Amino acid sequence: MTKILEIFRCIEAAKVIAPEIDYNDYIALDLSISNLELQNHKLETAQDYEIFIQNHLDKNQAKIAFGGYIETRNLYQRSTVFKNTNSDERNIHIGLDLWINETATIHAALVGKIHSFQNNTALGDYGPTIILEHEIEGIVFHTLYGHLSEASLLGKKVDDVVTKGEQIATLGLPPINGDYAPHLHFQIIIDMEEKTGDYPGVCSEKILDFYKNNCPNPNLLLKIN
Repeated sequence: MTKILEIFRCIEAAKVIAPEIDYNDYIALDLSISNLELQNHKLETAQDYEIFIQNHLDKNQAKIAFGGYIETRNLYQRSTVFKNTNSDERNIHIGLDLWINETATIHAALVGKIHSFQNNTALGDYGPTIILEHEIEGIVFHTLYGHLSEASLLGKKVDDVVTKGEQIATLGLPPINGDYAPHLHFQIIIDMEEKTGDYPGVCSEKILDFYKNNCPNPNLLLKIN
């Protein structure tokens, strides 16, 4: 684990969404249960979140809002994917979200190949999803791109080679994207655990330690200021 973190720190910053937008035009966004501002807004639908996020962008004269790694959130409670009677509630986000209320291109963080892809159609899930596989200095790991457009999956084949910065998709809109305000869920995954086309992006507190190790902070690759 130490070696791969060192590798990530040495890699040049990767832009995975709308690369023409400078990091100076990014603003952090807190959607955690500890953000008291959220309690002053009725946030139930994708449109509610779009308005809230756009107001945050406008207030800060920003174009993309980012954040959410290891953030405990309430926004998943509407979905049985995350809250049901058969398992522990999953409410801790283990990827990094990049929110932008407009069409945007999605780009590969690093050179690699397509590991898998599929449309995860359940309410609150990723919607169309692409997972890439990378290898650096003999270490294999993966990056996941969730909440894409349906067209992003057309023409894709497993093992297709991609280059760093290559456009691999476009951002999805609700309800196709799992019915969220438009955003990219970007996640690093070391061990895919034999999963294809999907991997948990939200976990329960009980198994958080495992996912913190298997899914290190995506900002190690993005290097957002």
